Amino acid sequence: MNPRVPPDTIQHDEREIDTIQHDEQELKRFGYVQELYRTMGGFSNFAISFTIISILSGPLTLFAFGLTASGPAAAAYGWPIVTVFVMFVALNMAETASAFPTTGGLYFWSSMLGGSGWGWFTGWFNLIGQVAITAGIDYGLAIFIDALINQWAPHFPTVGQPGVEATLGIYAVLLLIHALLNINGVRIVAILNDVSVWWHVGGATLIVATLLFLAPHHVHVWSFIYGFAQTHTGFPLWYGFLIGMLLASYTITGFDASAHMSEETIGASTAPSWGIVLSVAISGIVGYILLLGMVASIPSMTKTLAAANPVLYIFTTRLGSVGGTLLFAMALVAMFFCGMSSVTANSRMIYAFARDGGLPASQKLRKLNKIRSPQNAIWLSAILAFLLAVPALWSSVVYSAVTSIGVIGLFISYVTPAFLKLIHPERFTPGPWNLGKYSRVVGWLAVGWVIFICILFSLPVVRPVTLSNFNYTPVVLVVVVGLLVTWYLTKVRYEFKGPAIIQKSDSEDQLAKL
Repeated sequence: MNPRVPPDTIQHDEREIDTIQHDEQELKRFGYVQELYRTMGGFSNFAISFTIISILSGPLTLFAFGLTASGPAAAAYGWPIVTVFVMFVALNMAETASAFPTTGGLYFWSSMLGGSGWGWFTGWFNLIGQVAITAGIDYGLAIFIDALINQWAPHFPTVGQPGVEATLGIYAVLLLIHALLNINGVRIVAILNDVSVWWHVGGATLIVATLLFLAPHHVHVWSFIYGFAQTHTGFPLWYGFLIGMLLASYTITGFDASAHMSEETIGASTAPSWGIVLSVAISGIVGYILLLGMVASIPSMTKTLAAANPVLYIFTTRLGSVGGTLLFAMALVAMFFCGMSSVTANSRMIYAFARDGGLPASQKLRKLNKIRSPQNAIWLSAILAFLLAVPALWSSVVYSAVTSIGVIGLFISYVTPAFLKLIHPERFTPGPWNLGKYSRVVGWLAVGWVIFICILFSLPVVRPVTLSNFNYTPVVLVVVVGLLVTWYLTKVRYEFKGPAIIQKSDSEDQLAKL
């Protein structure tokens, strides 16, 4: 009996057994043994990235932000533009994942392509981005649950009012539930992710169909969607449109989860690559349809923007209190799935980074429980996400800053291996899933796009700029980078050797010189 496969899941045919054995041999080639259970199929691998992208989470939690920035244009034009350029990032990531099918993904890739120092910085940016995205997802869900409760109990404290601690309490409970689900094993998470795919697609279809066919609309709906734009940022419309791209950029993230689950996926050299690309493509298409349906159903721009929760306002105004509330609740379930999967990906990254000694207390963080779940890494991901949202008690702009930090941190980690692959092509041998002659073109497009959005989302979002609306993203990033650089120069570069295969290679080189 294979100790790395749960007894109740050993029902593989000969072809799957051969694939699993090949995956384990590939893993050994990179210096690791199979510790995690390899039970995920290709669909489940795709499902985790699709769930984290969550077309019923990001588009709804930042819907008001997009409307404020540039009106319907944020959805009508911003969403497809961002989808196309993020696809270049996803394609490049998929190619690299095929060549290096290991948990930890981006950290390992940067280490192989640029050395342990590049890997260490990539790992930390990915960790910071993942924690921020987990915080953004679950805190956004807490805000929506708060709004739903307030719909029935108007005196229940909501965000922006005295008693905002209630939202933070809901947020803490959500993180606790997500941690417990993950601790109980990858099989439960995989099953829930499979359900989540159909819930997202079916939910988005139901919302659009209900809003478009059962709710009344004015006759010029399409001219409103594609011909109307306005900004409430205080900046020119063109600037507001660019800022509004955060709506799509925040949503279409987290697809690196497929790579982080490589060591738990059957067919690791191709399945995660398809999971990355298909999750972005399908999310881009279905998410766009959802946003168009939402924008087409806006009863009044002024009243929608003035509402405590614009999404709930649209649903209940168009479909009545009962119908609107039911649709809203369905979206909340999708957000719940999203947060759960985000904790999964976050914990796998922590586990892989700790496995090579890249984190404080690495020996504890790399430990697996009796059902082979990285329990300590799961708890850490939930605790860090909670701490990141605590400042919301004092500042109403924290949520926007959290989403911006998540986007920038993740995309920096996404594109660093792409950049290293471009400047060190001799260090990269393509896997079975590759872009062929288009690899370098796609790589440069991915790098250019990430540089652009990192600058864009560090800019002010409202004018006049005050302490209450200041975009703290660049300040936080400067502080974080300063701390990481100082830590690396004073200590890490003398102690951290990178992945096991690099350490072995360095030792062999030293022996050869004797």
